[in-house]
Amino acid sequence: MKVVLLADVKGSGKKGELVNVSDGYARNFLLPRKLAKEASAQVMNELKNAQAAAEHRVQVEKENAAAAKSRLDGRSVKITGKAGQGGKLFGSVTAKEIAEAIRAQYGIEIDKRRVEAGDIKSFGTFPCELKLYTGISAKMYVVVGEA
Repeated sequence: MKVVLLADVKGSGKKGELVNVSDGYARNFLLPRKLAKEASAQVMNELKNAQAAAEHRVQVEKENAAAAKSRLDGRSVKITGKAGQGGKLFGSVTAKEIAEAIRAQYGIEIDKRRVEAGDIKSFGTFPCELKLYTGISAKMYVVVGEA
């Protein structure tokens, strides 16, 4: 019997796959536990539409990442901070602060976990890398100035 899996099933396949299993396994285990649906024309159409939607979503995310890279690559973002004697900052500039500054200055939402900057504990200009998508990253500079 051909079924479309609704969840990962050990030994049978991953979610969304069309697999051929024995009739008894499907009737007695997969279907009652709602782990699979029998492969009818409607279910196959739903599966095809779900795969097309996922591919479209990935394509849109790649295009958005490429557009963000073209806007941010090589640019700098300005952050102010308070410092004590000798120009050392109280604390350090975090990835969260960099992401908020990018949103404020360029209007682009970036997750703080995708910002890679070393320890920034003094005034100056520091390199920073933004991982926008798999294989797409932008290099920026963080300019830390006095408040």
